[in-house]
Amino acid sequence: QVQLVESGGGLVQAGGSLRLSCAASGTIFNINAMGWYRQAPGKQRELVATITRSCTAGYADSVKGRLTISRDNAKNTVSLQMNSLNAEDTAVYYCNAVIVSRIDRDRRNYWGQGTQVTVSS
Repeated sequence: QVQLVESGGGLVQAGGSLRLSCAASGTIFNINAMGWYRQAPGKQRELVATITRSCTAGYADSVKGRLTISRDNAKNTVSLQMNSLNAEDTAVYYCNAVIVSRIDRDRRNYWGQGTQVTVSS
């Protein structure tokens, strides 16, 4: 069993900052790519940022320069520092991880439950 648990969402004014965190736990051998996605009301889920195990990061054009993804391989965590937030960043944010099982060494894709970020203008 593997779980991803997110924290850090909430309500913030435009121009403000939030930090999201996600912790993976369970029968983990190691974690490959990790990332953050978001889904706004009436829209499809979209990629926000990804980070490889060696900490190479990639970002959606809409968040470059404002959001920063990081990870701690020792703690099995990934974080998203969000600065200069605007109303278009309002969405449910989901943590994602590709995890190799300690039980069978199979690689599977996991999602967190989502955390709401609301930016008021």
